[in-house]
Amino acid sequence: MSWHPQYRSSKFRHVYGKAASKEKCYDCVPITHNVHDNHFCAVNPYFIAVVTECAGGGAFLVIPIHQTGKLDPHYPRICGHKGNVLDIKWNPFNDFVIASCSEDATVKIWDIPKHLLTRNITTPKKELLGHVRRVGLIEWHPTANNILFSSGYDYKIMIWNLDSKDAVISNPVKILDIHKDVVLSMSFNTDGSLLATACRDRKIRLIDPRAGAVLQEASYKSHKVNKVLFLGNMEKLFSTGTSRWNNRQIALWDQNDLSMPLLEEDLDGSSGLLFPFYDSDTHMLYVVGKGDGNIRYYEISPEKPYLNYLMEYRSHLPQKGIGMMPKRGLDVSSCEIFRFYKLIPTKNLIEPISMIVPRRSESYQEDIYPMTTGAQPALTAGEWLNGVNKGPVLVSLRPGSGDMNSLPQFFEPELVAEMPGLSQNQGEGEEIPADKTQNPSEIADGRRQMKLEEKSLEKEQTCLTNGFDVFERPPPKTESELLQVLYRQQDEIRRLQELINQRDIQIKQLQLELRNVYMDTGRY
Repeated sequence: MSWHPQYRSSKFRHVYGKAASKEKCYDCVPITHNVHDNHFCAVNPYFIAVVTECAGGGAFLVIPIHQTGKLDPHYPRICGHKGNVLDIKWNPFNDFVIASCSEDATVKIWDIPKHLLTRNITTPKKELLGHVRRVGLIEWHPTANNILFSSGYDYKIMIWNLDSKDAVISNPVKILDIHKDVVLSMSFNTDGSLLATACRDRKIRLIDPRAGAVLQEASYKSHKVNKVLFLGNMEKLFSTGTSRWNNRQIALWDQNDLSMPLLEEDLDGSSGLLFPFYDSDTHMLYVVGKGDGNIRYYEISPEKPYLNYLMEYRSHLPQKGIGMMPKRGLDVSSCEIFRFYKLIPTKNLIEPISMIVPRRSESYQEDIYPMTTGAQPALTAGEWLNGVNKGPVLVSLRPGSGDMNSLPQFFEPELVAEMPGLSQNQGEGEEIPADKTQNPSEIADGRRQMKLEEKSLEKEQTCLTNGFDVFERPPPKTESELLQVLYRQQDEIRRLQELINQRDIQIKQLQLELRNVYMDTGRY
C-alpha cells in the first residue's frame, strides 16, 4: 500500500462527488450490453453520445446535453455500422463531428446536425477502411487537427489523415505493426509526440508514432496491465490492471524507465476493470471501477509518495461505462472541477456526477481553474506528419472570456487599463508620447479584433436552427433552478458591461492615436 501522510495541505482534499437529481439525468436510454471493455460514452459541451442496443447492426445515440429526462423510445439513432459499435469519440476541435468504430472492421466519421435529429443517420461523412478484423479503439490526436488513430484485433494501429477529400479512405498515412496481441488502451502525451499503449501480452510500450519505433517497453510480470494513461507533463505513466493474485491493482511508472514501477498498490479483489482519468489542471487522478459504483480520486505530486489518496465517491448503482465532460463544459459558478456521466444499464439511466470543491464565495475561483486546453488545434495534420510538435492551445474558463469557443483573445479590462497610454485619467486633448504610440498595422489589428468580437456576439445571438436550440436550457422547474438562471443572467450582464468597457477603452485609444498622427503630420 502507498504511504498516505496524516496531514497534508491541499486545496482539493475536500473535493466531493455530487450525483445529479432525477430530473437532470437521462432516463429510458437503451444502453448496450456489449462486454467490450470501453467507455461506451462520449461527451462534449453540446452533446452526449452513448452506444445503444440495436438488432441487426450497431448504433449509438446523440442527445443534446440539456435534453434531460425520459428519452423517446423512437428517438433517432446513428446506425450505419453492420456490426456492434465498440468505441465512440468526439472530435476535440469540432463539437459536431464524432468518430465510431465497430466489429465490422470499419471506422466512420459522422457530421451531427446542429438542430434536433428527426430521422436516423445512416450515411457517414467519411469511412476508413484498412483493418481486416474488428476495430476496438479510436483516439483523436490531442493537438493536430483531423488526425485519428485506430486499433484493431489485427494487432495494428493505423494513423489516418482526415484532411483528404475522399469519402472513403483506404490508405492510412502510417501503420504501426509492433504489437503481438490486441491493444487494450492508447494514450497520448500532452503534445501528441508520444503514444503509450497497453497490450494483452501484459506489456506497456512507449512509441514514437511518426517513426513507428518503440522507445520503452515494460515487461513487469507481477502487473497485468489493462489501461495506461499519460500524466500530463509530469513524465509519468499510470496504469491499471491486476496482480498475480487477481486483485485490482494500480501502478505508477517513470516515462524514461519502464523496467520497474515507481509505485504499486492493490485496491480490492473485485473483477471489474479500472478506468483511469487524469486532470492535468488540478493534478487529480480519478479511478473508476467497472461493475461497481465507486470513483476513487488521488492527487499526483512530482516527488514521493507521488500518489496521494483524497477520497472515494460511493454509490450502490454499478456503472458499465463512463463519459467525461471536457473542462470547457463545466459549471465554474458551482466550483465544479470534473464531471462524469455514469452509464447504469440496470436502470437504463445516465447519471451525471459532479466533482466539486467546496467554496463559500460565488465568484470565479481562479486558483482552481488555471488556463486549460481549448477547442482550437495547435497544428494542421500536415504539420504534425512532417514532424512539428506543439502543446495544446490554452484558454481561460472565466465566464465571458470568449476563449472556450476558440474565439480571438482580448485584453482583460484591468490589463488594458494598465497599458501605457491607456490610463483612465488621460483626457482626449492629451498626447501620447511618440515612443508609446502604435504603428498603423497595430491600429488595424485593433479594428479587426473589434469586428471579430462583434461577429462572435452576433453568432451567439443567432444560434437557433430549425426551431430548436441545442444551447438553450429547459425552463426552470424549481426555485433553485430559477436562482441559477438569475445568477447566469447576472453573469451575462457583467460580461456585457466588461465588453462595453473594453470597447470604450479601445475607442479612446484609437482617438488618441489618430490625434497624434494628425499632429505629427502637421509638424512636418
